[in-house]
Amino acid sequence: MARRFVIMGVAGCGKTSVGESLSRLTGIAFIDGDALHPKANVDKMSAGVPLTDEDRWPWLEAIGREFAKSQAPLIIGCSALKRSYRDKIRHHAGAMVSFVHLSGSRDIISQRMGERENHFMPLTLLDSQFAALEPPGIDEQSITIDIDQPLDAIVAQAARHLAGPSAAAGRSAKDAL
Repeated sequence: MARRFVIMGVAGCGKTSVGESLSRLTGIAFIDGDALHPKANVDKMSAGVPLTDEDRWPWLEAIGREFAKSQAPLIIGCSALKRSYRDKIRHHAGAMVSFVHLSGSRDIISQRMGERENHFMPLTLLDSQFAALEPPGIDEQSITIDIDQPLDAIVAQAARHLAGPSAAAGRSAKDAL
């Protein structure tokens, strides 16, 4: 069965940068989950309106279906903010999914969001992202990585997790080193 990985965290934490770099390093395909959002979701977020759970369900199902149809290992970037969202992905993926939680302070993330160009997610929605965030529990196949470090260091920690998920399950990157 193909391995599945979600690069997760609030908007602006670096899901796409980490996912693309991890894909180049490991040869595992990467899909930016933003591309799977229904147009209505993108329009809503672009207007500064936070998504509801009802808005997110079809998107999360689409992510799970991408995993389910892939015969090869796959990495998808997706906020996966709540456990119920991660459960929805796992349900539709039909297999074990491992999560790489990119974690950082609001200050660091808001600075990064302010530097982004041509992204639909406005800085005004960052607080709603942090309010919704439920970090992965110790019973979830996951690792938490502090983003206040160079991209190469983040990717190296994520790659170690992809190489041996049982070794890093439920621990922070600091504990896994």
